[in-house]
Amino acid sequence: EPSKVVCVGKNYLDHAKEIDSEVPQEPLIFLKPSTAVIGPEEAVECPSFGTRVDFEGELGLVIGKRCRNVKAEDFAGVVLGYTCVNDVTERDIQMKDGQWTRGKGFDTFCPIGPWIETELEASDLAIETRLNGAVRQHSRTSKLIFSLGRIVEHVTAFMTLLPGDVIATGTPEGVGPMQRGDTVEVELQGIGVLRSYIR
Repeated sequence: EPSKVVCVGKNYLDHAKEIDSEVPQEPLIFLKPSTAVIGPEEAVECPSFGTRVDFEGELGLVIGKRCRNVKAEDFAGVVLGYTCVNDVTERDIQMKDGQWTRGKGFDTFCPIGPWIETELEASDLAIETRLNGAVRQHSRTSKLIFSLGRIVEHVTAFMTLLPGDVIATGTPEGVGPMQRGDTVEVELQGIGVLRSYIR
């Protein structure tokens, strides 16, 4: 039950290219509300309005202690562990609004799990997203534009993080739409599979 989910946008070069966007000069931060969070094997509820709900598989960093002004080289000291996140996005609403709160903030739009892996070095993990068993995203966390330490330093320069807060570190290329009845799986090497059902 995080107090907030802090998300990093456009943090893989190939994803920035696929959406025809410039690479950010510093981590691009937005928030998902705690009410968006669901667990593994639960259902993402498509809204009755809007037309395109996308998956975005990501590495999640779970904060273990209250922290502020953490230096990049010290970030591991405030991390409890790592998990999988699906940054579900209603793409048409996101584009219409011109900012991301509504399109990414629906209830059920932040599946997290299947658990928190506390014994892991996360700088170079394979990440894969599958839609109905077909691979749609495949990359490595070593391709992040901004490292995990840089992200934690940037966020805690202006925001206090609390135990249980989650940082979703960005998605690689290959994001795409989900339909009602689909199953989406986000898998991270050394962590496991986050499976969600779309309805």
